[in-house]
Amino acid sequence: MTRRRAGLVALFGAALLALAAEPVAAQPSASTTVEQIWNLNMNLLYVAIPITVLVEGILIYTVWRFRNQDEPLPTMENRRLEITWTVATAVILLFVGVASYQVLASPYVTAESTNEAELQTEEVTHIEVQAYRYGWTFYYNGSSFDETTSVTSTGDLRIPANQEVNLRVTSQDWLHAFHVPSLGLKADAFPGQYNYLRTVPTETGTYQLYCAEYCGSGHSKMLGTVQVMPQDEYDQWLQDQRSGGSGNETDGGNSTAGNSTSGDMTATPTPTAASA
Repeated sequence: MTRRRAGLVALFGAALLALAAEPVAAQPSASTTVEQIWNLNMNLLYVAIPITVLVEGILIYTVWRFRNQDEPLPTMENRRLEITWTVATAVILLFVGVASYQVLASPYVTAESTNEAELQTEEVTHIEVQAYRYGWTFYYNGSSFDETTSVTSTGDLRIPANQEVNLRVTSQDWLHAFHVPSLGLKADAFPGQYNYLRTVPTETGTYQLYCAEYCGSGHSKMLGTVQVMPQDEYDQWLQDQRSGGSGNETDGGNSTAGNSTSGDMTATPTPTAASA
């Protein structure tokens, strides 16, 4: 194989990898959390694609170049080459480790088991997320989890755009998982324990909420929505809920077998002894 052909093969391989990576680059950045995650993915792709093209190019060239050699000779020792690829590998692993640590250590990416976010002084929206079979209830606690809940909703979580939001995730019965892929949010929900999520939504819209942990026969129906609203609309919605009487809102779209909500009350079912 000539050098020109080898170069064309390598170029073709790089083009295929670029096409495969394009959908990743096109992923939306609807929050600071998902933006950091996708930026890390792209940085790793920038390193992985050239390495893949180089290694595959060398492999293809070697197979073609020595295809007719019936008695291959052993590779001669080359300390300079060995030192070069050892150092290059160490540099690449160091880059991957540092880049990953900077993202994974961010409080906007990794769920916290303690409420370290409470130590902040800036204005933050605090919402408790309570999972149950097979639905979600949200308690809007204002500026602190210590405040008395005045507004609740079921199945539909509403949060303000361009403001930090702290979510305290727990469960009423057994293991669930709060997962909003488009916002980069995911945390396990344990009975009697709390996991904390922090994010700043940057794009208004409606996003799908899932339970990401198998929790029984109704698991596939344990869905919800997250509505990111402009700050003024969010404040007006809270005010309307408070002035409306009970301050509770139910979402009929989240009703599942054995756990439907009706009327003006946000009726989260109390688990029976069999489901505890």
